[in-house]
Amino acid sequence: MKMKTGAQLYTVRAYTQSEEDFRRSMEKIAQIGYRTVQISAIGRELKPERVRRICDEAGLEIVLTHSDVNRILHDTERLIEEHDILGCRYIGLGSMPDKYRTPEWLRYFREDFRKPARRIADAGKTLMYHNHDFEFRKFAACGVEDASADKRMIDYMLEWFEPEELGFTLDTYWVQAAGGDVCQWIRRLKDRVFCVHLKDMEMTQHGPVMAPVMEGNMNFEAILKELQESSCEYLLVEQDVCRTSPFDCLKKSYDNLAGAGYR
Repeated sequence: MKMKTGAQLYTVRAYTQSEEDFRRSMEKIAQIGYRTVQISAIGRELKPERVRRICDEAGLEIVLTHSDVNRILHDTERLIEEHDILGCRYIGLGSMPDKYRTPEWLRYFREDFRKPARRIADAGKTLMYHNHDFEFRKFAACGVEDASADKRMIDYMLEWFEPEELGFTLDTYWVQAAGGDVCQWIRRLKDRVFCVHLKDMEMTQHGPVMAPVMEGNMNFEAILKELQESSCEYLLVEQDVCRTSPFDCLKKSYDNLAGAGYR
């Protein structure tokens, strides 16, 4: 399957809070060359119907979201309906809530998310988990069979959910920040890495910073080759922190990816 290059709208979150700004931003993103987007951190007043219409007018397909954790847990049916309106298959969880990140509480992530994840799967969609660096911390989870001090948080999650119940939006920067091998983790998540967040890491005199794709030190030639062998459908460019205009950063990433054959 040919992977499609898209923009993660968290990158331009300051420019998507009103309907007028959202429309302007989608026009700019389409002009860069992107044809898919992830909806994230947009203004609360923007309803799914208007978001879909504006994206359609710009020629942008909505392929993933980041949705409120309480809506995933307690408003699952309506959230699924809204994703039907958006024409979007993948429902994203942007991060694990703080309370689940401890040995004492991690097991309740499985208990709390099992039912909504299954309901989302039954509706023909997939709950997608976006990693940061803390998921690679190792500890023995309390009250869990086969718990081990050598297990990472992400290892438990892989064991607890089937691929159709929980996919992973692998974030290349955060894997690197955690000291992980990005290509190794793409292979590990091969059957459930339907979307990825592409961002590079550049070293400055003050330490590592986020950079446009192929503008830093990460081996994107190898990363993209590995993704071709996986279940990945969407390459979503994201840059949480931009040192210049976020639209310029998105353009640099797009131009570099397009030059390597990924559009």
